[in-house]
Amino acid sequence: MGMPLQQPIYYTAEMVRALNREERGTLRYETVHGELLVRNAPSVVHQRVVLELAHRLKLYLARERVGEVFISPADISWQLVDVSVQPDVFVIPPDASSAATRAGWDGVMHLPLAAEVLSPSTARHDRFTKRLLYQERRVPLYWIVDPQERVAEIWTPADTFPRVERERLVWHADGAAQPFVATLDELLGDAGSA
Repeated sequence: MGMPLQQPIYYTAEMVRALNREERGTLRYETVHGELLVRNAPSVVHQRVVLELAHRLKLYLARERVGEVFISPADISWQLVDVSVQPDVFVIPPDASSAATRAGWDGVMHLPLAAEVLSPSTARHDRFTKRLLYQERRVPLYWIVDPQERVAEIWTPADTFPRVERERLVWHADGAAQPFVATLDELLGDAGSA
């Protein structure tokens, strides 16, 4: 007679928030519909790409005034009890900025743009679990930047497969006069491995 299988734990956003408060170490925790996602601390290359993308988006949004850019850690849950994610880079609309100031991340209900910088330990979560969540929550544009392969996957809510971009990232934000454009060479520099 075999051992009975132990049922997996269904993680709530509160459970993950408690883990993140308690651990304060090199691991980051997220949950998507109860599935626990565990991430190692990001590499130096990963952080360089995150900061370069966020910096360029900040300059763009200072001109266009159609949102505000943030980097993780964050706690984006769309007020769902079983969701808590930390996009590497994300934009919230101007009206959500004051709500986030008052209510914290619970006030953020829409992300016009989310981006993840791929690492070997996050590839499955970024490409499948989190991507499906972002599509479900109707995030209009989701970028997965792969420093090692020097490409980006471009996803919209309707996509079954990504558009693979080898040259540049382009985002024409609602209400913006000009699009955001950044070449992958500018973003990745000498990056080789995340």
